[in-house]
Amino acid sequence: MSPPGAFDGGIWRRRAWRNRLQSLLLLTAMAGFLAMLGWLLWGAQGLVALLSAGAVAVIANPMLSPWLVMRMYGARPLGRHQAPALWQMVSELAERAGLPARPRLFYVPSGMLNAFAVGSQPQSAIAVTDGLLRQLDTRELMGVLAHEISHVRSNDLWVMGLADLFSRATGLLSLFGQLLLLISLPLMFFSVVSINWFAILLLILAPNLSALAQLALSRTREYDADLNAVRLTGDPEGLAWALDKIERVQGGWMERILLPGRRIPAPSLLRTHPQTAARIARLMELQPRRKRAAHAAERNGRAPGLDHLHEPVRPPRWHLTGLWH
Repeated sequence: MSPPGAFDGGIWRRRAWRNRLQSLLLLTAMAGFLAMLGWLLWGAQGLVALLSAGAVAVIANPMLSPWLVMRMYGARPLGRHQAPALWQMVSELAERAGLPARPRLFYVPSGMLNAFAVGSQPQSAIAVTDGLLRQLDTRELMGVLAHEISHVRSNDLWVMGLADLFSRATGLLSLFGQLLLLISLPLMFFSVVSINWFAILLLILAPNLSALAQLALSRTREYDADLNAVRLTGDPEGLAWALDKIERVQGGWMERILLPGRRIPAPSLLRTHPQTAARIARLMELQPRRKRAAHAAERNGRAPGLDHLHEPVRPPRWHLTGLWH
């Protein structure tokens, strides 16, 4: 693995500030939609009430317990003796990231190639699937783990939870406003009442605009986690190779037969994650050209896995929780 910092720091800094600005603007836009609906429905008092509620939500944004999420995925804790190499990777990356505590490791016995982080500092956890451990090499796995630890370090799960709260509240207020509008329609028809078309459009469009802002925020946080992962590892190629391999290997022949439309690319505005090709291109721009050729032959074998567990691995499938793993 390349030493941390062995990449183009100028590009990293510019993109990091751009991602932060985009995140701030998108969250502000979502809060603005919510505030406008409050002002539309209840005037100045509603605006003040919603701003106060938003401030409370920012301070006490509720999050699902990491252990509850892991249970939903059928994950189980990984002890140090079960995966010493994996533990070492996570410990080293957590120390580089300056986390107050190392995230707990969980194992999902699924053939799907996936890793995800839940919780926030200091109570956080990272889950890896059996498929990911079997397919990625050491550099690729290090890049993926650094990406997840970057999510924890940046409190992205808290940020996205707050965005989801804004989006849901906007949807509920919009529904309430549209119900009031329907009730008031007879008065509009049988009396001389001016119609505020801007208010009607806001009631209809605010939830959709807020949802689009939430999706854009998710994509921005993914780009930011990629950048911070490179800062932790100093190895843009490791994460880029991992993303490319996950994209190629994830869809097996059964998926192509039974779920042929599942991997049809969604429009960019409707994606929670940026397109893999765009992420890889951004990562490769961080790698100095003189080192790309030198690193091209460094791809090694499979990362240290968990073969000694001898646990049956289930194929990816849909679960009653609504999750696919």
